[in-house]
Amino acid sequence: MNLVLIDSSVWIAYFRGIKTARINEFENLIDNNQICVNDLILSELLPSLYQRKESEIIDILKSVRKIPLEINWDEIIEFQRINLKSGINNVGIPDLIIVQNVIQNGISLFTIDNHFHIMSKHHKFKLY
Repeated sequence: MNLVLIDSSVWIAYFRGIKTARINEFENLIDNNQICVNDLILSELLPSLYQRKESEIIDILKSVRKIPLEINWDEIIEFQRINLKSGINNVGIPDLIIVQNVIQNGISLFTIDNHFHIMSKHHKFKLY
């Protein structure tokens, strides 16, 4: 079974009730128990959910399999150097950490953010 790291962009669309073919694919991954998150993605999502007292959504997110983060700052710097050399600007460090996490764990990334698709042409990570 291949695990798929679900980016915060997908979670946000899903919890907002946005219906697209990509969200239907996400629901299939849920049904097949193939999804995972990491602490970075949770840190992007949970604060506003706590603020809005969305306890059901918080419980759902906390029940998802969590993969460990091991940040290699030299590698993050190299990712960003390659991005800039390739004309890929405005990629934040959190997104580079997500790319690194996907590579380290040999899993795929499910996202609806276009800059990940652009970066996948220059970095060796799998998109779902």
